[in-house]
Amino acid sequence: MSSLPVCAILDDYQNAAFAVADWSALEERVELRRFGAHLGGEEEVAAALQGVEVVVAMRERTPFPASLFARLPDLKQLITTGARNRSIDLEAARAHGVLVTHTRSAGNPAAELAWAGMLAALRNIPAEVQNFRDGGPWQQGLGRSADGKRLGILGLGKLGAKCARFGQTFGMEVAGWTRTDLPARAEALGIMPLPLEQLFETSDVVMIQMSLVPETRGFVTPELLALMKPDALLVNTSRGPIVDEPALIAALEAGRIGGAVLDVFGTEPLPQDHPFRRLTNVLPTPHIGYVTEENYRVYYADAVENIVAWLDGAPIRVMG
Repeated sequence: MSSLPVCAILDDYQNAAFAVADWSALEERVELRRFGAHLGGEEEVAAALQGVEVVVAMRERTPFPASLFARLPDLKQLITTGARNRSIDLEAARAHGVLVTHTRSAGNPAAELAWAGMLAALRNIPAEVQNFRDGGPWQQGLGRSADGKRLGILGLGKLGAKCARFGQTFGMEVAGWTRTDLPARAEALGIMPLPLEQLFETSDVVMIQMSLVPETRGFVTPELLALMKPDALLVNTSRGPIVDEPALIAALEAGRIGGAVLDVFGTEPLPQDHPFRRLTNVLPTPHIGYVTEENYRVYYADAVENIVAWLDGAPIRVMG
């Protein structure tokens, strides 16, 4: 039986961890265990990670609350891919003597996915592709152009700013709203600052680019959704709980808005019987905004460096 410290690599859905990074620096220093499927709830996670000293967590796929740290007495280092992970209780980690470190990222691929989803929905690309494969009529619907439409962006941080530039490049009228310093941020981007209600009322596409914090949970209320145009599109590639999910489902089922592009959900993986899986006016993807080869190469290479540095007694990229 190995006496080496055990390192668990969690939620490696694409079997990518060993393919995109060189782990040879850890040979004869740690025992690597890769988990390709989601372990499940806290009971399953706690059982699977007994005796594990190092965990590499993929973003927020597996939460680490205080109750889980209490059940993992051998855990010494927790590495999260990316610079932030709000599903880790950092205070509890410190209390249990767990060092939490992070990795860097490659660019902002989530902004690209938001844009790809928006264009695909406007042009009915998924339906046209399926019709093509099924041998249906040659062309079956009318798409809509982004050019000349109003794009309303909630949140003007790095991702929101990038999407604003995308919109300008595609000839859209770009408006924005953010919780702090709206006039200055809008001026810097050359976009129109709008009050929140007016942004929902007048935008052809409402795109959410906000972080999930206590103040933004349920931020997009039923009342805001009710203000949207009947053919407007809601794009959320940030975090599912920012939007009131029952209200969004009701609006989509009733056809009160044109549709939704969703990459993030309140529960992930999404249950098989969830309405978002059946609604034809939803373009859903399984939280792949950050899932690119370039990002994974940085994530896992940095994870190896973090483990080596910890083993050598000189930790790097420490959080908190």
